[in-house]
Amino acid sequence: MPDSTALNEQQLAEMVARQMYERDNNSHALGIAIDGIAPGYARLSMRVRKEMLNSHGMLHGGMSFTLADTAFAYACNSYNLNAVATGCDIIYPAAGREGDLLTAEAVERHLAGRTGIYDVTVTNQDGEVIALFRGRSRHLPGTVVPNP
Repeated sequence: MPDSTALNEQQLAEMVARQMYERDNNSHALGIAIDGIAPGYARLSMRVRKEMLNSHGMLHGGMSFTLADTAFAYACNSYNLNAVATGCDIIYPAAGREGDLLTAEAVERHLAGRTGIYDVTVTNQDGEVIALFRGRSRHLPGTVVPNP
């Protein structure tokens, strides 16, 4: 492991993501993968499986919410400061379908003191927007990776 003085922000974000993913049972169960990470940014993906569909044969809103919320979590914890959600909103402009490959891209919009605002766009493999999520975070004492 590199000396902590040698870690840059990108390396720290990657280290945090690896540590979080090791303990992220939900992501493993849903097949969520980390495709990209940077300070204040995360891109995750998930393939829509049959058991993720609702009674209308469309992706259950809770599944796209979970993907978006997970991307939000990785983005707001990427500075190695423990961060939790204080609230969020989501809209569903289109329905996901079985077999879709969904990508959630979380982007930090504002970070001041201990609070942050992040926008997450969930798209399918054709670039169609499935969900738009806005999350609000708050930093708590402690770090994700102790003594990186």
